[in-house]
Order: sequence, then structure tokens, then C-alpha cells
Amino acid sequence: MSLTDLHHFNIRVYVEDTDLMGIVYHANYLRFFERARTEMIRNAGLSLTTLATYDCHFAINDIKLRYLFPAKLDDSLTVVSKIGSKKSCSVVFEQCLYNQDNQLLCEGFIKLVCVDCSMQPKRIPENLF
Repeated sequence: MSLTDLHHFNIRVYVEDTDLMGIVYHANYLRFFERARTEMIRNAGLSLTTLATYDCHFAINDIKLRYLFPAKLDDSLTVVSKIGSKKSCSVVFEQCLYNQDNQLLCEGFIKLVCVDCSMQPKRIPENLF
């Protein structure tokens, strides 16, 4: 798999993900999206620890989430991720969360900036994307 392909990541909603009404707590969507991005990178044959050996780290620079409908306890969810745009030092992931009925629940646009250990911007390795 390449990082230019669509990536699907499945999640089950557990009690730990919800509030007292059985609705997924808003911050947990960020965790779901983070896991999906990490697995997308892993499925492309890379890992965050491998990238770190090249002094290549990704820091979140900007996040925009749009909540459309709530995810609920015991829902079976799928995060669909793709690379929306790429610049020399940054990449934007576009991510959508769907429930088991294929209903779009949340959209996310997450901009990551490549930095070195001193947190200075660094060019993204050409073979990565």
C-alpha cells in the first residue's frame, strides 16, 4: 500500500469512548483519526519509530473537525483517510468517520509539519509521499 491510496481503519466504540449518554466524547474523534493515520503510515511500510531514526517527526500544526452526527456506544466505525495536499515541509490528511450504516459522522482536516529533534521545520523525505 502507498500513502497516496485511500486507507480504511475500523474501530468499535466502547464505554471508555463515551459520555454518560452513550455518545462518543468529542475529543475521542481525534484519537480515532490519530490511530488511523498511524496505521496508514504503518501499512505503507513505515513506522513512526523508523522515521524518528532519520530525525523526521510530525507535529500537528492545524486541526479542523466538523461534527455531523454522533457516534454511539457499540457502533462499528470506519475512518477513511487520504493525503489531501502536500508541501515541502507539511502534509494535510483528510479523514472521514463513518458508522456501520455508512453515514458520515465527522470530517477532519489535520495538517502535520515535519520537524527535526529541535522542532525546526524539515523537508519531508521525497520517498515518503
